Amino acid sequence: MSPVLAADIGGTNLRLAVVNEAGEVVNEQRIEAQLSRADASSPAEAEAQLMQTLISAIHPFAASHEITAIGIGFPGFFDHQNQLLRSSPNIPMLANFPLAAHLSEALNLPVAVENDALCAAIGEQRFGAGQGCDNLLHITLGTGIGGGLILNNAPYGGERGMAMEFGHLCVEPGGRTCGCGNQGCVEAYASATAISRRYQEASGEALSTKAIYQLAQQGDESAKEIIQSAGHYLGMAIAESVKLLDITTISLSGGLCGAWSLLQPAILETLNRQLIPPLQGKIDIRRSQLDDRSGILGAATIARPAREETTGQA
Repeated sequence: MSPVLAADIGGTNLRLAVVNEAGEVVNEQRIEAQLSRADASSPAEAEAQLMQTLISAIHPFAASHEITAIGIGFPGFFDHQNQLLRSSPNIPMLANFPLAAHLSEALNLPVAVENDALCAAIGEQRFGAGQGCDNLLHITLGTGIGGGLILNNAPYGGERGMAMEFGHLCVEPGGRTCGCGNQGCVEAYASATAISRRYQEASGEALSTKAIYQLAQQGDESAKEIIQSAGHYLGMAIAESVKLLDITTISLSGGLCGAWSLLQPAILETLNRQLIPPLQGKIDIRRSQLDDRSGILGAATIARPAREETTGQA
């Protein structure tokens, strides 16, 4: 059976991969897209810019391979009942846009689109740290913080595609202002952006999360304290999620996982302190082993049902 094309769309980069049935990435390409910097003055212009960016990247890549379907992880909220992209934090002008249908028509291939963090959860459950788990909460740690939920062996997006907005759980009421406009969100304390900002406030030096972790390993107390603090805030948010959902397996992916030796103990310490007694010590916190490919593999997974629905393949 022919492979599918998987795409993981970010605010600044677009990642494409050809993935075979075994979940192996046959070919991969990264393109700078800068979607979050698009300057549209109307919804129609935003739609046109998005379509032009995606088609110009996907079409030549798909044409050079025997692709039978396309799956896309996209930062947005999807109403699957009506087949609409309701909105996207990266492209504010977009609203109620039939993205999958328009791409399918333009590319002449079946296209499936899903929230990027939920795609990562799907990939993690199918090929990564969540294999064998019917229920999984997956957390993506990057420029922002996302969450994807697998319930009873199926992805759960909620009634309006907004389930598990993990990064916007409140961990510090009245605290730092988040990009969403609220105060005290975990994203404002534990994302890569937040860690870099907090370190700069403490030291006066602007560094990447990776550089801050390296300093922490070398004994920089400020760097160590900020990363551990991020772990504590993540532990608080995970505890609230676990109390609500009673899920025992949590997986994490993203650049911040490079600081795992500092991050995981801090997460577990706060998590167990915040949980009710019957849940303490029962939660399995796992680091992704997919080398940042959970989103790509999740996108490949959702592409296959789209192909089968179109072609009638079983």
